Amino acid sequence: MSPALRSPSALVVALTCIASITAQIPSAKTRPNIVLILVDDLGYGDLSSYGATDLQSPAIDRLAERGMRFTHFYANSNVCSPTRAALLSGRYPERVGVPGVIRTHETNSWGDLADEAGLLPEYLRRRGYHTAMIGKWHLGLTTPDRPVDRGFDYFKGFLGDMMDDYYHHRRHGINYLRENEQVISPEGHATDLFSAWASDYIGSRTKSDAPFFLYLAYNAPHTPIQPPEDWVERVKAREPGMSEKRARLVALIEHMDAGIGRVVDALEQHGYADDTLVIFSSDNGGQLSVGANNGPLRDGKGTMYEGGLRVPTIAVWPDVIAAGVTSTAQGISMDLHPTLLAAAGITPTHELDGISLLPGLLGEPQPGTERDLFFIRREGRLTFNGQAVEAIRRGPWKLLQNTAFSPLELYNLDDDPLETTDLSDSEPEVFQELAEALREHTRQAGKVPWTKR
Repeated sequence: MSPALRSPSALVVALTCIASITAQIPSAKTRPNIVLILVDDLGYGDLSSYGATDLQSPAIDRLAERGMRFTHFYANSNVCSPTRAALLSGRYPERVGVPGVIRTHETNSWGDLADEAGLLPEYLRRRGYHTAMIGKWHLGLTTPDRPVDRGFDYFKGFLGDMMDDYYHHRRHGINYLRENEQVISPEGHATDLFSAWASDYIGSRTKSDAPFFLYLAYNAPHTPIQPPEDWVERVKAREPGMSEKRARLVALIEHMDAGIGRVVDALEQHGYADDTLVIFSSDNGGQLSVGANNGPLRDGKGTMYEGGLRVPTIAVWPDVIAAGVTSTAQGISMDLHPTLLAAAGITPTHELDGISLLPGLLGEPQPGTERDLFFIRREGRLTFNGQAVEAIRRGPWKLLQNTAFSPLELYNLDDDPLETTDLSDSEPEVFQELAEALREHTRQAGKVPWTKR
């Protein structure tokens, strides 16, 4: 964030603006229910509403028709854990100890969620919300890093990084499925389980007048690409020329879309649809090696190019957010934390790197988007050897290091959205300015430990 946005006067102005915008929300909706849906490795072009022609995603497309669809929304990282940490904390992931993927084996784990990092459910709970998480956590396996330790009243899902099998729900032979602190062993496809559990939770809230916050995190369409076979056959019958690899991924996405449809239906069936803010996003871009489509963007998951970082994102809030709107505003995962707090009528006093996007959602001018955005991934194996790759975006400019041992690359995304022409040599002044800003951000982030202490 720029120095100007950190100054006390700018903070006062920003908070005053948010309070003014929040006052425009109908009084009956000042504490909406909130459903935050995060999917795993969904490509920018892998929804009908984002340009896919070989895939059908009616449930998510309906969300886009009922609300605002973002075209320039970014994940905080090109891999899972950092984005999830940023989304829940409202901070850059490296500033809360998660610059890389948290894994089952400590020797290959590159993050440790900071104990002092305040997470979204904690602040919403103080405002009277009942807070629940269903699905994939991926921010820690043991206390004090589990959902039940970090502000969630209820958790039913998977603590680990990925499932080796969507039906057996294990990682390296270990069962990480939990209901609160209890180990559970349900039968069925993980997507179906998460959709059913989320729908059941929504139904259970009819017994209380308290608003609820539901964080629903699917592990689809992350590998292994394991859709139910009847969904694969359906896709093949509709798209006879499609490759086996693509057909299986499309089936996994369409199966997930149907599950999201059931959750949205549950909101309607129980009378919550009109008073619920629904946010849909992905933790990073699609994985090209398994058939993902990132639209016109360069590359995919794991890279610092646009295909690894730009993600489909949709916001729906009936009678508050206009229906069928497309926004070109630049947002990032960590912005969702302050945005949802503002929607709930909460003025944050804790330190944040994200900004509230509520003004833009309400059709007002969006302050604060003229800022530097930083991206990080720390990783193991010989391709990284513990090093981090990073990127910075400033206005039209983007400086990135895509692999741990390659030089920095500079692109002007206004002139070259496909990142085809490296301008490192022809724009030395811009290169130096962005490199200096990236170094300083890295230096500041180094104050936060990211291994078990």
